[in-house]
Amino acid sequence: KSLSRSSVRSRMSLKPPKAYNSLQKGALIWDPKPLQVKKIFEALKKGLNEYLEAHQAELDYLSGRHKDTKRNSRLAFYYDLDKQIRSVERYIRKLEFHISKVEELYEAYCIQCRLRDGATNMKRAFSLSPSTKASRESLVELYKNFQECTEDMCFIEGALEVHLGEFHVKMKGLVGFARLCPGDQYEVFVRLGRQKWRLKGKIETDDSQTWDEEEKIFIPNLHEKFEIKVTELRGLATILVGVVTCDSINFFTTKPQAIVVDITELGTIKLQLEVLW
Repeated sequence: KSLSRSSVRSRMSLKPPKAYNSLQKGALIWDPKPLQVKKIFEALKKGLNEYLEAHQAELDYLSGRHKDTKRNSRLAFYYDLDKQIRSVERYIRKLEFHISKVEELYEAYCIQCRLRDGATNMKRAFSLSPSTKASRESLVELYKNFQECTEDMCFIEGALEVHLGEFHVKMKGLVGFARLCPGDQYEVFVRLGRQKWRLKGKIETDDSQTWDEEEKIFIPNLHEKFEIKVTELRGLATILVGVVTCDSINFFTTKPQAIVVDITELGTIKLQLEVLW
C-alpha cells in the first residue's frame, strides 16, 4: 500500500480516547461510510470557507478604517483598532489551518477507500478463477489488505469528527394552533448518537411557553442524525405525539438555522429549533 496504517495514524497525532472512542469498544465489525463522509466533508468545507470569507471581509473593513484613523484620530482608538486587526488575522490563520487539516484527512481517507475498492475487486477476480495454492495465498493477502484499509478508514473518520465543531441548539417552542391549550405540558427528547437532551415545557394562560432548558450543545457526528421525540404529559400518563429524524448536513453554516419540524404526520404540531454551528 502506498499509505500504510502507521503513516496514517502518525500523521493524525490524536489521542485514542477522544478521536477513536468508537474503536475502543473492541468492535469486530468495521463499517466505514464513504458516501456519508463525502457529504459531510463537502458541507464542512463549505461552512469553513464561509467563515473564512466573513472574517476576511471584516479584516478588509478594519484595515480600511485603520488607514483612515492613522492620520487623524486619537492614539488610543488607533491602537484598539490595531488590536482588533491582529485578533482577526490570528483567527483567519486558525481557520486556514483547520481547512488544510480537514482536506489532508479527507485526502488520506480517499486513498484508503480506493485501495480498499481495489482489494475488493481483486478478491472477486481471484475467487472466480481456479483455486490454486498461489491464488489462495493471494486471497489471504488481499483480505488482510482489505481489513487494514477498512480499519484506516474508520480511524480517519474518528479523526475527522474531531474537526466538526459544535452545534448550539436552542429551543424556540411548539407550534400547534388549536392543538396547544393553556395548561398542556410536553416533554421533548432530542438525541444525537449517545448525546441526549430532555426538556419539559408548559403552555401558559397567555399562550406563551416556558421550558426548563433553552439551549444544549451537541458534538456533530458523521453518521448519526438528530432524533426528536415529543410526548404530552397528562398526570401520570404520557401520550406520544410523534417521533422524527433530522439530518444535520445543512447546519454547517455561519448563520443560525431556524428549523421547523413536523412532529405529527399532518403537521398539526410543529417543533421550532434554532441551530448555530
